[in-house]
Amino acid sequence: MSDDDGFISIRNVDKYFGSFQAINDISMNVGHGEFFSLLGASGCGKTTLLRMLAGFENPSSGEIFIDGQPMSQVPPHMRPVNMVFQSYAIFPHLNVRDNIAYGLRKHKLGRAERDKRVDEMLELIKLPDYGDRKANELSGGQRQRIALARALVLQPKVLLLDEPLGALDKQLREQMQLELRALQRTVGITFVFVTHDQEEALTLSDRVAVMSGGEVLQLDTPSGLYERPNSREVASFIGTMNFFEGKVTGANGQTVTVDTSGLGVLELPKSRDGLNAGDTIHIAIRPEKLDLADSEPNSGTKTVRGVLQNAAYLGERSHYFVMLEGHDTPIAVSAQNRYDGKLKAREGEAVWLAWQDEAAVILPAGS
Repeated sequence: MSDDDGFISIRNVDKYFGSFQAINDISMNVGHGEFFSLLGASGCGKTTLLRMLAGFENPSSGEIFIDGQPMSQVPPHMRPVNMVFQSYAIFPHLNVRDNIAYGLRKHKLGRAERDKRVDEMLELIKLPDYGDRKANELSGGQRQRIALARALVLQPKVLLLDEPLGALDKQLREQMQLELRALQRTVGITFVFVTHDQEEALTLSDRVAVMSGGEVLQLDTPSGLYERPNSREVASFIGTMNFFEGKVTGANGQTVTVDTSGLGVLELPKSRDGLNAGDTIHIAIRPEKLDLADSEPNSGTKTVRGVLQNAAYLGERSHYFVMLEGHDTPIAVSAQNRYDGKLKAREGEAVWLAWQDEAAVILPAGS
């Protein structure tokens, strides 16, 4: 393998459980030192793929390479990987030091070397004085750090993480996201992270593979997934999105003209190849890329009149829902709550939506 093939290379991998196909011909690469996430709803195949990387399952066909070596014939305990689970699996009868050192028992290390590695891990997870604590004396966040240290002390080439923050409350989960990302940058090894939480994947990852039905729908950077989804399914899964059905009425090399439901006729930059007059497409716009006003804005932006259906105040921002003529579902608008320029319209009153051309994403119909 060349360096271009990736530190982890998944090649044409299928996985069947009886007649059910859990993984369908997946091929992708993960770079050395990359924080890579597998994102999708329950049953999409992300955990099955992670378990194949760990060696707990084998591909029905295809091959997985790690650092240039095929893994199909390598048992889990011989692979250059370690795994962290959502349940932590902290041994209650052992103190923190012994929990971290547990995996080192099979290695023929002197006590001094073993203690040195454990001390380094305690420093790394910012719990240097917790070595003698028992498991029942630890918070959820501290237990998660111990589980990470126990995996990293073995110095794996790849760390696999199966929804490791899922059992934490929201505030602690957000704190641990930042700590986990900082930890990965410090140790510099490859992390493969499984989650169903889109915000978590966007926060942590260098790249994300969005999965559904055993396939990878899109593999991209967090900003690429959010700003340039390749299908309606990806756009729906990553954040909130407004969709408008449209029919192409004209196209040239630079622009495409689309007659839409709700927004009228739009002339947009041609961001997708293969568009021809008569094609049915979707136009997608994020809520925060729409501006809302009590009166028609000045020229220079696209505008449409609507009726304010309802609003929700969420502290730093408000969410508004606007009905447009010719469109069946309310349009979501997200706006920062500033002391100036607050919307004065009440529910049932007329409002104006405005947006820039680049806010509209063209998606193929039926995607």
